[in-house]
Amino acid sequence: MPENRARRSGRTIRLTVAIIPAASTRPAKDPVVFMEGGPGGDAIGAIPFLIASHVNRDRDLIVMSQRGGLHSQPNLACPEVDRFSADAVGLPYDAPSTGRLLVRATQRCKDRLTAQGVELRAYNTTENAADFADLRTALGIRRWNVYGYSYGTDLALTYLRRHPRGIRSVAIDSVVPPQIVSLPWTWDSAREGIGAIFAACEAQPRCKRRYPDLPRTLTEQVRRLEAHPLTLTVPPPGGGSPVKVVLDGGALVNLLVADGAVLPARDVPAALDELARGRPERLARARAAAATPAIGEFAYGLTNSVACAEWVPGHSESDLLKAGRRAFPGWPDTVLAQAPQLPFQYDVCRVWDVPDRTAVQRVATFSKVPTLIVSGTFDAKTGASWGPYTGRTLPRSTAVLIPGIGHWVVPQSPCAQSVLASFLARPTAVDTACVAGLEPQPFTITPDPETA
Repeated sequence: MPENRARRSGRTIRLTVAIIPAASTRPAKDPVVFMEGGPGGDAIGAIPFLIASHVNRDRDLIVMSQRGGLHSQPNLACPEVDRFSADAVGLPYDAPSTGRLLVRATQRCKDRLTAQGVELRAYNTTENAADFADLRTALGIRRWNVYGYSYGTDLALTYLRRHPRGIRSVAIDSVVPPQIVSLPWTWDSAREGIGAIFAACEAQPRCKRRYPDLPRTLTEQVRRLEAHPLTLTVPPPGGGSPVKVVLDGGALVNLLVADGAVLPARDVPAALDELARGRPERLARARAAAATPAIGEFAYGLTNSVACAEWVPGHSESDLLKAGRRAFPGWPDTVLAQAPQLPFQYDVCRVWDVPDRTAVQRVATFSKVPTLIVSGTFDAKTGASWGPYTGRTLPRSTAVLIPGIGHWVVPQSPCAQSVLASFLARPTAVDTACVAGLEPQPFTITPDPETA
């Protein structure tokens, strides 16, 4: 592919493509193409999850590494940032000194990539979408179906808007609306996802009795940890040598916003109760998971090129703080000043220095192509309400909310897998019957030390 389509005589980049045959002996002719999240995630590494979710049941599945991602050339990984992340578990999450270390690691990554001739501004959603349009042509496919999750939904909607030809249907999972995504938006999603977990506990009698008033408990613990961070030495969840971990308010919040891989939603009430009773080990172990990152697998360079051009501009650091205060009144400003999952991003973007692209990217997609919108109610990264919101400009869309599921719904929910299969078979007559009656699984209930 051209690195920058505005300069056709410029250098080219290489993207890995994998085609996974349909499991069916009589597959449909229109394949499914997958769009990875992040931005910066490993699309090829997602293949086992897609196969386990039966995405290739009746159709070939096409997976392409996005420009800048692992298995592409160049790869915009930042081992410098990976190593910072490993060290950062032993530092206060939102301290200015921690931010300076992140910025320094980002600067080193940028300097290395630009010295290699990488044009950072070319790694954006517009070029990314054009890569997929060119891929369809290169493979000689007349029509295909698109499935994307997280940032892949931002990409899929951009692709649908700019390259509608040849798209039979679009499925988007854990929605990032291109017209609204920004750093302040992250606080709205965090409030919705965390609030849904607390509401689900309230709806389960045992959980309600054992863990009353979780919103107050969380606020108290965020304030306490931010004023007096805890330092522990704990083994990472996967085993290995114990590591130093610092738990402050920002670290606690980001453990709740993360996708549940290290702190499942069902354990959140128990973890907060343990913390309030002086037993922070469960949360500390979850924080320690970041001490052993997979060096070079996540493309932070792609993250920054997209975020700094498309998500950050147009909203000030004051806007971010105001959004945090609206979402969680009473929390310390030092916590609310950092976007969940994207701390110190304004400082990072000043270093990364790519041009503002919001005028061409922060645009709603209007389309009559059949679209399935899947959201999990416990998703604190991309709040569930953004699914139906996005469907307002997609008149042939079906929005489905899966209770008790967090980020990237389909691999976690057999019902969502069934809905997706039905949609791919008949995009205008999707069967959503399995959603009725779904409830979040029971929360973890630990013995109450005061009554034991």
